[in-house]
Amino acid sequence: MRSTLLRFSFFFLMCSPFAWATPGNNPSNTHEYQLANGLKLIVRQDNRAPTVAHMVWYRAGSIDEVNGRTGVAHVLEHMMFKGTDKVKSGEFSRMVAAVGGRENAFTSRDYTAYFQQVEKSKLDEVMKLEADRMSNLNFDDAEFLKEIQVVMEERRLRTEDNPNGLLYESLMATAYMSSPYRYPVIGWMNDLENMQASDARDWYRSWYAPNNATVVITGDVDPQKILQAVEKYYGVASAKTLPVRKPQLEPIQKGIKRVQVKAPAENAQLAMAWKVPKLEPGKLDNPEPYALELLAAVLDGYDNARLNRALVKEQRVVNDVGVGYDMISRGPELFLINVTMAKGKTVEQAESSIRKALNEIAKNGILDSELKRIKVRILSDQIYKRDSIFGQAMEIGSTEMAGFSWRDIDVMLQKMETISPAQVQAVAKKYLVDDGLTIGVLDPQQRKSSEMKKGVQ
Repeated sequence: MRSTLLRFSFFFLMCSPFAWATPGNNPSNTHEYQLANGLKLIVRQDNRAPTVAHMVWYRAGSIDEVNGRTGVAHVLEHMMFKGTDKVKSGEFSRMVAAVGGRENAFTSRDYTAYFQQVEKSKLDEVMKLEADRMSNLNFDDAEFLKEIQVVMEERRLRTEDNPNGLLYESLMATAYMSSPYRYPVIGWMNDLENMQASDARDWYRSWYAPNNATVVITGDVDPQKILQAVEKYYGVASAKTLPVRKPQLEPIQKGIKRVQVKAPAENAQLAMAWKVPKLEPGKLDNPEPYALELLAAVLDGYDNARLNRALVKEQRVVNDVGVGYDMISRGPELFLINVTMAKGKTVEQAESSIRKALNEIAKNGILDSELKRIKVRILSDQIYKRDSIFGQAMEIGSTEMAGFSWRDIDVMLQKMETISPAQVQAVAKKYLVDDGLTIGVLDPQQRKSSEMKKGVQ
């Protein structure tokens, strides 16, 4: 777990508010179009290398799921590779590889995305493939029955046999009462066991439409030629009436919550999650989300950050520290701190040390030099990201899916630059309190002899 400051490119220098502009961060290089069927196209021209990243983002993730059908967004991601009337099952990946490209897909709480990265002359070929499965996915029940077993095994490996996964899953289900963020993206095992091919087809028919999709293309391209190609391939898809999205607002938490998870593990773990605000579209002036991002970096943004220095190096009460916060998202947000106990140390000791570090910031604040150091470090980290064709596409797409415009990114960066140590102190004091806190503890259990023998083999 780590801060998602890296979601944004913090190209700002202390000497000038506009010194962070780079070739990949020039609005004149980025073009936005809207097709007649509702599909949004964003093209960023970057001619430094003859490659192109092609991504299709659907604004449909686990946040759109309902009880009894959790995990269906991720299952459909798998099924999208199972063929159309023109492309047989398994052929999609083979055809991308045949033109020297790489491809994959991923599902999150907020969206599902598919991508290919190819040499620029091969863009039309992968665009044609992706546009085909936007409208013409066609898989049979037998393919579904095979693939759902793959997904269930993925859940076993990532969650049920993974103490970290079990703790995080229980923490989310405890912290959230009504928000679908309480569901695991991969779904509950019982829902996967009872899922039918018709559930995946219904999801596809409901959400996979051009008016619920954003195509992002970055790299060595001519925007006008890209628009013509996108209209040719994607423009034939028909818009749909999308399901009504219910707000499902999270009730105000009125006291500390705790959950304990017993699982085979070497060391105990502690996770602390506070309800905190996020940035809202159209309200970019709110300083609190920016201050929370910087607070995450103060605590865990570099090797000698406060929690790592105090808990790992000095007190040696934990082996590692992680801090996480998403400033932008479709649902409610948490400020997370996760630690793994050192041998002979207890979760009570770790919780006490974390509280002491947080109280120190709430009481005495942080140094101006400390905040400047963090910003400069972020700058150096992000130059490499902006140098990546794929990284630029990821930044644009994830921002759009959260309900913001790619144009907002630079505004966010400028707002971030203005945050003061006093504002960081203020959010620590206001939000990292017990009334909005959920605590998860992993109680390590000794592995059964059969599991130990299996591990040796």
